[in-house]
Amino acid sequence: MDADLADMSNSTYDSSGGKELVFLAGEIKTPPFSADARWEAGDLLRAVQDGETLSLPVSRPLPSLGRRCHELRVNDETVTWRILYRVDPDAVLVCEVFPKKTERIPRRVLNACKHRLAAYDRSAG
Repeated sequence: MDADLADMSNSTYDSSGGKELVFLAGEIKTPPFSADARWEAGDLLRAVQDGETLSLPVSRPLPSLGRRCHELRVNDETVTWRILYRVDPDAVLVCEVFPKKTERIPRRVLNACKHRLAAYDRSAG
């Protein structure tokens, strides 16, 4: 396995009949998510695993990150969480989970996600 991937907190979750959910970074847990926001995030990710195409206001394409990449939006009590993910033929790859406080995604977050996805692709190829 690639050294970059060995350092990642790779967690994989299977969906009944859907794509695997692979966390390359980040996690969705309470706290810091409220229980309601955690459930909403789980429901939305499960829908993506099952092949649904989500759109605004909960998800939008993120071509600045790459093909098949999206930004999931989960409103919580005091913050809006962002989950950056890519839909592959066999898996949904979560490459970052963070509270978004500005309109733009920070460049360092995008660069880290690009690095994680490239490392995943190298290890899978």
